[in-house]
Parts: sequence; structure tokens; C-alpha cells
Amino acid sequence: MTDRPKRRYLTGTARAQLAADLRPKYEAGTTVRQLAEETGYSYGNVAELLRLAGTEMRPKGFQPKNGVAQ
Repeated sequence: MTDRPKRRYLTGTARAQLAADLRPKYEAGTTVRQLAEETGYSYGNVAELLRLAGTEMRPKGFQPKNGVAQ
């Protein structure tokens, strides 16, 4: 059996703060997948956090014209 990393759960203020921190990165062009890799949370969790922050989501498969802002 392999050791898996312990899951990190976000609640309350920490959840709202991460959502607020992710929103400007996403709006600058970073993808949900890139944010998930950066934070260690799943694609679904990151997308949920972005929606929680009131982010207008881009259509799936959208490619920014000027590349991804980092």
C-alpha cells in the first residue's frame, strides 16, 4: 500500500481567502488546471472556489490570445 498525502480541508475564512487569492490569477489567464497544480487541490475544488469568489468562468478549452499570464 502506498502512502498518500493527507488531505487538506478548507473551511470558513481560509476557504474564502483562497478563493479570493485565486480569482485574480484566473482572470489574468491562468487555467483552472494550472491553479489546481499550483495549489495541490483538485480541478473541481479549484473551479468551485472560483465560483465561490464570484468569478465569471471562461468556456472550456478557451485559449487566451496573449498566452497565459503567470
